[in-house]
Amino acid sequence: MVKNHLPPYFADVRLTGVSLEYVQGYVTEKREAGYAPKTIRNHIVILKEMFKHAVRWGYLRFNPALEVDLPRIPHREMDFLIPDEIRLFLETAKEVQPDHYVLFLTAVMTGMRRGELLAMKWRNVDWQRRQYFVKEAYYRGRFDQPKSERSRRPIDLTKTVCERLMDLYDAQKDLKKKGLYNDIDLIFCRQDGTPLDPDTVSKIEFHRILKSAGIRRIRFHDLRHTYAALLVAQGESPKCIQCQLGHSSIQVTLDRYGHLMPDVNEAAAARLEDQVFGPPIRKLLEIGA
Repeated sequence: MVKNHLPPYFADVRLTGVSLEYVQGYVTEKREAGYAPKTIRNHIVILKEMFKHAVRWGYLRFNPALEVDLPRIPHREMDFLIPDEIRLFLETAKEVQPDHYVLFLTAVMTGMRRGELLAMKWRNVDWQRRQYFVKEAYYRGRFDQPKSERSRRPIDLTKTVCERLMDLYDAQKDLKKKGLYNDIDLIFCRQDGTPLDPDTVSKIEFHRILKSAGIRRIRFHDLRHTYAALLVAQGESPKCIQCQLGHSSIQVTLDRYGHLMPDVNEAAAARLEDQVFGPPIRKLLEIGA
C-alpha cells in the first residue's frame, strides 16, 4: 500500500501542508479510480498511524486523517450451509477433490480462516486433547502472524476431523518413505512441500465442488459462517464461539451472529420468567388477581 498508492499522491507535499481536505481528496481520487471501500479504508488506517506519530513527535499539531469521511463498506448477506448441504458438500468433495477432502472437512468443522488452514502444521496438533493451535497464517505468498492476537488460539477438533487428519498424516509418511513426498511439516501442501495456492483452493476447487453438488455459489469464507451457525444451533455460548473463531472481542461475535440466536434469547426470557414468577408465585398472583 505504501509503495504503490501513497507516494504518488503525498510525495510532493510537505508534511505540514497535508490538511484534512488534502487527505479527503485522496479518498475521492481512489473512489473515482474504482477502488473498493475496504481498500481505501486500509490506506487511511496507515495514514492515521503515520500522522499520529508525527503529532507525538511534534512535527504536526493535529492528525489530518483523523476526521476524514470514509466510504461505507456495502453490507454482504451472510450465507451458510445447513447440515444436509454440509453432508452433500463433503461427499462431493471426496469424489471431485479427493486430495483436498480433509482440507474442506477441516474448514467446515473448525471455522478457520483460509490463511490459517493453509498454514496448518503437524507440530501444532495436540492429538491427546484433540486440538489444533493456530500460530500463523499463509497470506500473499508468505507465512505471517495471524490476523490478531486473539487469532492465536487452540481450536477443538471433532473426532472425525482427528481421524481424517491422522489418515492424511499416515499417507504422507508412507509417501515420504518411498521418496515421493518431501519431508515438510505443512499439513495441506503440494508433493514438493510448497503451500497450496489460496485462490486455486477457494475459487476453483471449492466452486467446482459446489457446482458438482448442485449447491448455490457461496464464498469459501462462508464455511466459517457455517461453522459458527452450527455452534449457535447447538446452543454454545457466545464466549465459546468467540474463542473458537478467534474474534478480537465478544462484541464482534454478537454483531455477526447475534441474529442467529433468537431461540436462545427466547429460552433466556422463559427462564427469567420462571425464576421471578415460578409456578408457586405465579399461582398466588393469579389467585390474588
